[in-house]
Amino acid sequence: MLVALEQALPEQTPCQGWHPLTGGRTNAAWRGECENGDDIVLKLYAGAALNPLFPNNPGAEAALLQFLERRRMVPAFLASFDTLAGRCNVYTHVPGTTWQRDTPTVARLMRRLHVLDRPDGLRQVADGSAALLEQILGIVGKCGVMPDFLSHLPRAAVLPSGASALLHSDIVPGNLIENDDGLHLIDWQCPAVGDPCEDIAVFLSPAMQQVYRGNPLSEQEIAAFLIAYDDAKVAARYKALAPFYHARMAAYCLWQFENGRQDYGTGLRLEVAALQRSLRP
Repeated sequence: MLVALEQALPEQTPCQGWHPLTGGRTNAAWRGECENGDDIVLKLYAGAALNPLFPNNPGAEAALLQFLERRRMVPAFLASFDTLAGRCNVYTHVPGTTWQRDTPTVARLMRRLHVLDRPDGLRQVADGSAALLEQILGIVGKCGVMPDFLSHLPRAAVLPSGASALLHSDIVPGNLIENDDGLHLIDWQCPAVGDPCEDIAVFLSPAMQQVYRGNPLSEQEIAAFLIAYDDAKVAARYKALAPFYHARMAAYCLWQFENGRQDYGTGLRLEVAALQRSLRP
């Protein structure tokens, strides 16, 4: 793999040491310490994702990073190549710490992302309650039990928005890096276009916050996020769709739990509780 890296980046300063990165839950990645101080990340893709909610597309990540190459919110793309172990992408390492607090900073970053131009060829996310329900049933169909929380979903439909915002679609604390230059988004293996509520729902998800940060967001933190996002129509749409987003994440947690990820059991309980709260007037 390192020989292939040298061939793909013949002018890159040699790296003196390689250290595994542990934030991701799907692919393997290492940070290379380069002589000039510009460290790089080598990501080895695990292959086609069996994940029913978060795809794993190295080509989409490479194309997206190149499209956004002048945006400081993302790493700089360097190379992509195939090895016997799988597909690899290489990009600059973003130093810093993973996000832990201050939801308004994430909201402002997300809003800037959602108004950017979009490259062609990205997948479209589920838009509206009918599409979300279809996605939920697809995830539940991969599980061994039929959860009863599906019976609690609202009967009134929320129509598609028709929006085509640029989406990261996996904005969780582990993919948000803070440093002196601000907040950065990493791990772009499942970019998409569509309803901006998709990104909002994943970030505000109590399960995703629990898994990656250790505890869900408070009601005050959620309210501060929606205020800072500064789009009343999108905020109202998210609240109308919240039962479906929580049901989808609950189904996803059930699937993960049945496949041996024990920490998603807590996430399942948190999402079901959030679903029940979202139904209150």
